[in-house]
Amino acid sequence: MHVLVLGAGVVGVTTAWVLRQQGYDVTVVDRQSIAGAETSYANGGQISVSHAEPWANPSAPFKVLKWLTRTDAPLLFRPRMDLAQWRWAAAFLRECTSARAAHNIRQIVRLGTYSRERLQLLRKETGIEYDHLEKGILHFYTNPREFESALEPARIMRSLGCDRQVIDADRAVELEPALSPVKHRIEGATYTAEDESGDARQFTQALASKAQEAGVEFLYGSEILGFENTRDRILGIRTICEGKHQTLRADRYVLSLGSFSAVLARQLGLFLNIYPAKGYSITVPVKNEEAAFNVSLIDDEYKLVFSRLGDRIRVAGTAEVSGYSRELNLIRCRSIVRRTAELMPEAAHWERSEFWAGLRPATPSNVPYIGKSHFGNLYLNTGHGTLGWTHSCGSAAAL
Repeated sequence: MHVLVLGAGVVGVTTAWVLRQQGYDVTVVDRQSIAGAETSYANGGQISVSHAEPWANPSAPFKVLKWLTRTDAPLLFRPRMDLAQWRWAAAFLRECTSARAAHNIRQIVRLGTYSRERLQLLRKETGIEYDHLEKGILHFYTNPREFESALEPARIMRSLGCDRQVIDADRAVELEPALSPVKHRIEGATYTAEDESGDARQFTQALASKAQEAGVEFLYGSEILGFENTRDRILGIRTICEGKHQTLRADRYVLSLGSFSAVLARQLGLFLNIYPAKGYSITVPVKNEEAAFNVSLIDDEYKLVFSRLGDRIRVAGTAEVSGYSRELNLIRCRSIVRRTAELMPEAAHWERSEFWAGLRPATPSNVPYIGKSHFGNLYLNTGHGTLGWTHSCGSAAAL
């Protein structure tokens, strides 16, 4: 049986790998010239089961309103004349109740735990390398209200098997001495020892190479234009590559195009409530090994994640719900530099920060679409938001 996977990001490549391991003939189609060249390119780098609290929670509406006029806000909603954006926003608000947030945490934690196990197994089987560290993730809070609001989600996560322990500032600095200069500002923290970090782009490209060796075909530089279909089946995918139009056919199809999954699905009359949430990152060379961190960190007040990738530091975060533009907003980039340099001034050459922006495929609940569509041979593995790297291996295996 031949399966066509649409998209060569971390989710598409892990899907292709798992399908090939199960004996399917697999072809992957992507418009870029190499795997992992869009949202997987410079993301936060964390395998973070503990980062499971959805954006949609009871405190979110007030925060979004408060941040509407702040260009550097952690979560920025820019209203547009875009029906898809407003439908997404309305659904987001419906997910902001305590009951819905708790339900979504359960889904996200279960998928995250399973996915982390699958990643560890894949790493053991393949020997794949991607600057990974198994030193856990430490959430720290410099705002007492933010710390208090984290206690209930942490309790829910512990009840689901994610051992996110609540700790004090002394224990946080003991785990990560790089935080010692700001110890007096830390109101509290949580620590999840089982979480990991690593370079998602390195992983995606290395796994794509292994998949290719195993017989997966990659059609790079092929832009997907649309479908040939009947009412209940996909007959083919229309593409263009180097000016040449082609229709690709398979027995089954998997849609893993991130934020662009929703756009393509609309051609089929299939509504996926996925909207791009533009995230930013900086990648910076380490300056002082003693001042730089090794435990992955999350600054929940500013919605930033910190990962150590060999001799580089990656800091990523914030979300801008403003359409499909990937244009850099330098104000938002510099706000990340300003916050990280304030916390760890000697850790890195902050003046040499490399800026990046990518479109995260966000659902209102932060729960992705995984499984069969109402088309008999079209499957979905998309809408992973900020957790595509965390959930990729588990989503592929679940599919």
